Amino acid sequence: MSTKFSWELAPTDGDANYGEELDSALPPLVRRLLSQRGISGREQARRFLNPKLAHLGDPFDMQEMDAAVERIFRAADSGEHVCIYGDYDVDGVTSVTLLYTILRAYGIPVHYFIPVRTREGYGLSADGIEHALAECGCKPGLLITVDCGTSSVDEVAALNARGIDVVILDHHEGGTQGRPPAVAVVNAKLEADSPLTYLCSAGVVFKLAHALLKRRRLPDFDLRRYLDLVAVATVADIVPLVQENRLLTRYGLQVMERGGNTGLQALLHIAGLHDRLSATQVSFRVGPRINAAGRMDSPMVALDLLLEQDADEAARRARQLDNLNHLRQDTEEQIRNEALEMLPLTHSPDCRVIVLGSRAWHPGVVGIVASMLMRRFNKPAFVISLDENGVGKGSGRSVPGISLVQALHQCADTIVSGGGHEMAAGLVIMEDQIDAFRERFDAFARSCTPAEPSLPTLHVDAEVRFEELTLDLLDSYELLEPFGNANPQPVFMSRGVMPSSPPQHLRGNHLRLNLRQGICERYAMYFGGGEVKLPDPPWDIAFTIDRNIWNGRASLSISIQDIRPAQ
Repeated sequence: MSTKFSWELAPTDGDANYGEELDSALPPLVRRLLSQRGISGREQARRFLNPKLAHLGDPFDMQEMDAAVERIFRAADSGEHVCIYGDYDVDGVTSVTLLYTILRAYGIPVHYFIPVRTREGYGLSADGIEHALAECGCKPGLLITVDCGTSSVDEVAALNARGIDVVILDHHEGGTQGRPPAVAVVNAKLEADSPLTYLCSAGVVFKLAHALLKRRRLPDFDLRRYLDLVAVATVADIVPLVQENRLLTRYGLQVMERGGNTGLQALLHIAGLHDRLSATQVSFRVGPRINAAGRMDSPMVALDLLLEQDADEAARRARQLDNLNHLRQDTEEQIRNEALEMLPLTHSPDCRVIVLGSRAWHPGVVGIVASMLMRRFNKPAFVISLDENGVGKGSGRSVPGISLVQALHQCADTIVSGGGHEMAAGLVIMEDQIDAFRERFDAFARSCTPAEPSLPTLHVDAEVRFEELTLDLLDSYELLEPFGNANPQPVFMSRGVMPSSPPQHLRGNHLRLNLRQGICERYAMYFGGGEVKLPDPPWDIAFTIDRNIWNGRASLSISIQDIRPAQ
């Protein structure tokens, strides 16, 4: 049997017809991958393989964009002070950076504030508002929220009562109270049949900036220079990499490769990323370092880095973030081990969910541990950090078919508050309600998936032989990038593979494998493979491919996802 997954090979229904020119230029495997992604016809294929910024839609197609632009220009013309209120993750920090930059370009006096999760909690809160206004130094005429605010009806009403207008730039789901009484709420999730619900908040801010520049041009401001911020947010927030998101991310990665934001360049250097960038590298090596500030200290550490113009100072701040990330990793490992020990003591073997809490756990990393538990056990998980008063703040991660937003609505009487997305959400809960919440959450999960959960499914796109894995294939394959949510990196399989030598154990419990299929040999990495009991060979292997550049030489790298006995 498989070591980790149940494999599902995509059907082979033949290649789509993309016209003589593309059909002759693209290998059959790449044409098949295009077809699997729903790309049909020559023009659709051309736009997918070679997207252009000219393909971006009109930003004023977003509802209430016009009202937001009009209110911001009124602030610019009257010299009003504006306060930006953000969020402490990658999306929030990059959104604040981009919005601050464009507003300053219009000469608007701007202050910014990002809540500290251990002090003000998540989103637009009463405590956060008081701290934001105090740090601004003077009462702003306009407060703009980014990456929060859509469900903050009472908080926006309170700001209005103090004579402060509010504009909301967000991508979260609406709350049960309806639309906040803001001047404008620019959020595709509140629109009927909007094609832009995939945008993260940095994408919404980019749309606003585009709208401002269309209405009132700035000759010396090139919005394309800031696409690296949008790309980092889009990848780190795991929003779908489709349509305009994919376009913005592809060009944003190119901006990062050429230079771009000084702070991001310092982070790339400290992460050891010097050559061609992929969305995966940004997701795993840049995003966590930015997030470490909000998780372990103050998000202002990350914001100061992204706003820094001096390369030496940016390098110092990047080292600070790197140190915070190491602290985050150590704390995460401790909580993970404690959670695994606690799990059999608090959950029955047939429980369909995981809900764990402790007063010893740092609130900044519970979401990461929840994600690990979800992947390991293929169950939705909430991990909760409790304070000395028994008030818990938790983060949840889910599996396909179980919406955490719906779950929180169904369990509303057992929690203080909660919200987020289908696959990731947060909650506030009292310690004495954790057992009741677990029981109700378990019942909800059973109603969504009546069958007992089995091994998670690994979707395999195509079967290939080692001799097909060439640099020429990579040249065409890379046109499908960037890979991420809703445009996943293809997974291939090869049958009857033999190890040419014993697996080499590397630091971090990884394996380096020398594999042979027929007369063709390939090296492969199996990250985390040291924890897996390998079956007796020969093997079928499931893997992804990438371009590896070492000392200026390119090669095709194989990353093992799973191994099973040859079938």
